[in-house]
Amino acid sequence: MKLREAIRILGTNQAINTAMLIAQEYNINWNHGIGYVFHVIANDLERVPGNIGGNSDNENSVIRKWILKYEAGRSSCASIRISNLPGTIADPIIEQIIGARISRLNQNDLNFITYAHRLGMSAENILGLILEEYLSANLRQFGWHCAWGETVKSVDFVHESGRLLQIKNRSNSENSSSSAVRNGTEIEKWFRIRADTGQYMWADLNAICGTTHLSEQEFSNFVRTTISSNPGCLAIEPHNPWI
Repeated sequence: MKLREAIRILGTNQAINTAMLIAQEYNINWNHGIGYVFHVIANDLERVPGNIGGNSDNENSVIRKWILKYEAGRSSCASIRISNLPGTIADPIIEQIIGARISRLNQNDLNFITYAHRLGMSAENILGLILEEYLSANLRQFGWHCAWGETVKSVDFVHESGRLLQIKNRSNSENSSSSAVRNGTEIEKWFRIRADTGQYMWADLNAICGTTHLSEQEFSNFVRTTISSNPGCLAIEPHNPWI
């Protein structure tokens, strides 16, 4: 049974009551965000993630899976997660391509370029998580709650009033499926930086959220503090020549 079917069978109120009871089993405070997030999917089946639930699930077990998915997302935020090392090796032909184009580079230079690229990719992999946590920490007091673990389809933050917000790091990072899902809905959208100009869009987010303090400087400070307090958030291979 998929989660959408379970909510349809139970109805909004019973689905919410079931989720509240399951949250209590795990000592999860229903009023600390998760309740507002579940209300969204309980009242709008179009917002229910389609990947939760299997053939052996019933109404209770599939809602439990949603609760645990939310908690797993919350507990793996950037400030406490230990990221995995890259699971792939570098393709040697890349160094040959660069070396053929810039012939003055020696093998040591090319090796540094390879691992700088890999390090940059690792940083990009956690950027979204850091942005999500920064916003969660700064928007909670204004009634916005993070939909941790991708527990609302195409929505990253929900407001206590029912407003929905999708965030992206860059203007070119939205895929076609998330764009299509949002057509005809009232999901608000924000991205941090314009990919073509480098312009930061914090003023737009402040306007959306009724805040004034969100800025690139504050986000940069948060990034440095997060990585300094939890270096394991950024996975670095032990043989990386940059360390």
